[in-house]
Amino acid sequence: NVNSQPFMRWRHRFDFVMEAIHKAEAETGERKGHYLNVTAPTADEMMRRAEYAKEIGAPIIMHDFLTGGFSANTQLAQWCQNNGMLLHIHRAMHAVLDRNPHH
Repeated sequence: NVNSQPFMRWRHRFDFVMEAIHKAEAETGERKGHYLNVTAPTADEMMRRAEYAKEIGAPIIMHDFLTGGFSANTQLAQWCQNNGMLLHIHRAMHAVLDRNPHH
């Protein structure tokens, strides 16, 4: 689950993935997609990433629920609903909470 690391920044990854999606759509005539991860250190940055994903034609975005928090997820879900975007909520860190039987 890649966010934005020094060796692979989010904007470059989004552009690269969307280029591949457009190529695959042209070759197959089918709609394609990828869950672009908009998880970010702040809700404002998360929304900037979501806006950029929409600008470049992504049909779906992803957000890490536990690392993002309830308010950020609610904000993003409402934005997606208002902007015709699909939202996938990833359960990153879920195992930290539920794999320990004494947690």
